[in-house]
Amino acid sequence: MSKITPFLWFDGQVEEAINFYTSVFKNAKVHSINRAGPNGPVFSATFELEGQEFYALNGGPMYKFNEAISFFISCKTQDEVDDYWNKLTADGGEESRCGWLKDKFGLSWQVIPDRLGELLQHKDPAKAQKAMNAMMAMGKIIIADLEKAVED
Repeated sequence: MSKITPFLWFDGQVEEAINFYTSVFKNAKVHSINRAGPNGPVFSATFELEGQEFYALNGGPMYKFNEAISFFISCKTQDEVDDYWNKLTADGGEESRCGWLKDKFGLSWQVIPDRLGELLQHKDPAKAQKAMNAMMAMGKIIIADLEKAVED
């Protein structure tokens, strides 16, 4: 267990959320599920995605996720970007700009190819700016479009 664990507050959706997130990420597992009584609804749970542990609580409707917190997914290939993007925006998720999205629970994610960081740090400041301008016009990040913008 890491020293810092994200704590996610849901409104009766913990079991659905865990099933969703563990289906999206290949390296995922559920550590514990705690029910309110022997046959009651899930109260809390711990699960792991790609080595990061999460704690989830069915705390009620008084708090909602917002963009002030997001989870960053570093991707090696366009196929990986596409896979996470499509899965996380499915069933009520919401696309945003610059590689950001919200999943169906309202949790914000950044699905970012490593190539974006490389282009934004290009040794030629004009090319780095072209990469930034291209990214700012995108929803889902398209690596080929970034590279084309930098070379034009």
